[in-house]
Amino acid sequence: MKITKVLVAGFTGAMGEKVLNLIDRMPNFEVSAVYSPTATSENPADYGLAGSVRVFTRLTEIQTDATIWIDFTVPGAVTENVLFALNHGMYPVVGTTGMPEAARQQLITRAAQLHRGGIIAPNFGLSAVLLMKFAAIAAQYFPDAEVVEMHHADKRDAPSGTAIATARAIAAARKQHPNVQAENLAARGASYDGVPVHAVRLPGYVAHEQVLFGAPGEALTIRQDSFDRESFMAGVRIALQKVTALDHMVVGLENLL
Repeated sequence: MKITKVLVAGFTGAMGEKVLNLIDRMPNFEVSAVYSPTATSENPADYGLAGSVRVFTRLTEIQTDATIWIDFTVPGAVTENVLFALNHGMYPVVGTTGMPEAARQQLITRAAQLHRGGIIAPNFGLSAVLLMKFAAIAAQYFPDAEVVEMHHADKRDAPSGTAIATARAIAAARKQHPNVQAENLAARGASYDGVPVHAVRLPGYVAHEQVLFGAPGEALTIRQDSFDRESFMAGVRIALQKVTALDHMVVGLENLL
């Protein structure tokens, strides 16, 4: 029985902890290494990990036999992390959001050069993936739309990667130009491909998004809510199971479903 070994980057964070627990429950997968610059110890026992797991606090010191690199770190570190993974023969699964478009293109290009697969997912929640699909369908008939996303107060990027991906999906699917033009985006949020996006950061929230469509005499609202980070693990499981069969960088979990 072949075991697929995984390195978890950002293992000390809330999502990293969920990923460690998920892999423990997955047959034929195991954590062989973890990485976080904020880790205070290199002793795996201090984190409740098996003695065989190697703990790294510096990227340049990582030596591992892991096949998959899964990244839930921070926007400022993710590009360097994923380039490291690609260059060292690992298949990256990227859940870190807030990556600039130029950085994402750099990773796509490098993966293509190496003929190595990976996935960058703005959201691993199946409800969020379906929301984006439904919004793209609705945009064909309701060109006037705005996106509102609400997240916990500690989320560093705003708007979220999911909201930006939703706006771009709406813009790509439109068959008509919107009738309403946003004039004061500084007050309203931001605009991505002509779709206004609003970001809310408050305690008590986890991850929530709604898309508002308006037309003469009617309105349509599509909404998804993630009440617990455990909801993202179904998508992470799919990514872990399928990433090693890819030969290029895939953007969006929907492309693996």
